[in-house]
Amino acid sequence: MQCSDERKCKVTVLQERIFIIIIACVLDLIFGDPHWLWHPVQGMGWLIDHVEAWMRKRFRIREERDTDIRKKQVAGTFTVVIVITVSLLVAAGILYGCNQIHHTLYLVVAIWMSYQMLAACSLRRESMKVCKALEAGDVEQARTAVSMIVGRDTASLTEEGIAKAAVETVAENTSDGVIAPLFYMFLFGPVGAWVYKAINTMDSMLGYKNDKYRYFGTCAARVDDVVNFIPARLSAWLMVGAAGILGMDMAGAARIHLRDRRNHASPNSAQTESACAGALGLQLAGNAYYFGKLYEKPTIGDVKRQIEPKDIRRANRLMYGTAVLMVIVGVGVLIGCGCFT
Repeated sequence: MQCSDERKCKVTVLQERIFIIIIACVLDLIFGDPHWLWHPVQGMGWLIDHVEAWMRKRFRIREERDTDIRKKQVAGTFTVVIVITVSLLVAAGILYGCNQIHHTLYLVVAIWMSYQMLAACSLRRESMKVCKALEAGDVEQARTAVSMIVGRDTASLTEEGIAKAAVETVAENTSDGVIAPLFYMFLFGPVGAWVYKAINTMDSMLGYKNDKYRYFGTCAARVDDVVNFIPARLSAWLMVGAAGILGMDMAGAARIHLRDRRNHASPNSAQTESACAGALGLQLAGNAYYFGKLYEKPTIGDVKRQIEPKDIRRANRLMYGTAVLMVIVGVGVLIGCGCFT
């Protein structure tokens, strides 16, 4: 895109970014992630796997219980740097090449890239499988469905535990899967969302505290904490606002968020969980089993009533309300930037 007037050019870029994000959100709302369509996160996962394997070989890390902590940390750091660099170059290179061919092609590809980074529809679709199974009284099917969207052990979960796990996942992923990608799209366009998603995928693959990844995944987990720091807090307050708009307990959402937002080992995970718990009048989190081991965790929220399958529907409404507010705020900020340029 050629532009002789620098101010007009910047305004045009901001207008195009707004257009790209809105169309991407509409596409995610309608289609989600079609299972037959290749997803960029699959490519990111492939890259992470291969870079990890190469780094372990390069640094001669052969045993999961290798006592050379420093070696694992350095290898993990190199893995993060390589994955971020490759993701940035690939995304920027694709868009640059498309723009060299034709600007319309650039817009189409930018929309596709942005749409693929959003997970609102897929999050609702997968969590509603849990809700429908519980409402039908099929606990085993509900356990199977919830096992697809949570990392904890699900074999012994009660109906209440299944519903709570699904609500927690919707609440936490409102930030990771929806608001954070939008945040970086508004700041840096599709490339920003791609780099964010690469970091988030690394954390989900390498950020475990088991013998294999306790030190190798340290850098991936820390970088994920950093890039989610602002989006997680922004998501929480947008969720508080959405609770008020949707007729939920806005005051409760704000109160529980301020009280329980630190009740998690991660500095970010309890931000939206606390706002959601307060908005719905539920108690979330608490002890859970991972890989057969019990992890004692603090609770989030107050027990005002027992959780029910309909709370999964309510959590999804809250997630969509939060996303709409994010788009409104983001568009407003970009319009303001254009006006005062």
